Amino acid sequence: MSLPFLLTGGEVRFERRLVLRGVDLAVRPGEVVVVMGANGSGKSTLIRALLGLTPLSAGRAELYGVPPGRFRDWKRIGYVPQRLSIGGGVPATVREIVSSGRIARQSRFRPSSAADRAAVDRALVAVGMADRARDPVSDLSGGQQQRVLIARALAGEPDAFVMDEPTAGVDVRSQQTLADTLRELVGQGRTVVLVAHELGPLEPLITRSVVLDQGLIVHEGQPPSPLGDCARPGHDHIHPHAPASEPGLLS
Repeated sequence: MSLPFLLTGGEVRFERRLVLRGVDLAVRPGEVVVVMGANGSGKSTLIRALLGLTPLSAGRAELYGVPPGRFRDWKRIGYVPQRLSIGGGVPATVREIVSSGRIARQSRFRPSSAADRAAVDRALVAVGMADRARDPVSDLSGGQQQRVLIARALAGEPDAFVMDEPTAGVDVRSQQTLADTLRELVGQGRTVVLVAHELGPLEPLITRSVVLDQGLIVHEGQPPSPLGDCARPGHDHIHPHAPASEPGLLS
């Protein structure tokens, strides 16, 4: 069986600066892998390189055994970026954005089916946005927009999810809802790769953590425990406290 995600010797340069430095990462089916690290350590660059959204300057990436440039079975992968890009023109509604997650499963000659509509309904309920389905996404807060992006990925019913800080700006209750949803999906054999600064309710789901520092993997295994001030009562999140990355590196 092909691995959902594979990166071998992955290197990314931005204007002569190395952002990823020979990274090797293999994600097996059913794993929940969290990518952690300080701001600027290369987390978002890593997952974008996995998907072929950021070109490699050296190394090789594969999605289910196929280089991203030749991969065509995109219905197998659901991607949640950091933020929702809203262009000009007629404002899209929440339901329209979530429905776009079904496009990879549709034929150009077939309108949306009852199965498509049911998948969108389930996704909206899963992130607690069913009551905002007809609202323009431009009217939502940043956290609500993030929930819409998660719903869009859920609606596509992919085999694997890639989520770039899915809990950023999302309240604790919504984080727990996401954790419950992912637990069900992982129980069905789905694969998850996510970027996170704080794990919160997601922590029990994590099978492996990958910690980056200055574009290198410096830890792989259980998520690092909080240290110092972060271990005190009232400081209830978990994140690695790696040294700050050198100036100019991008997260």
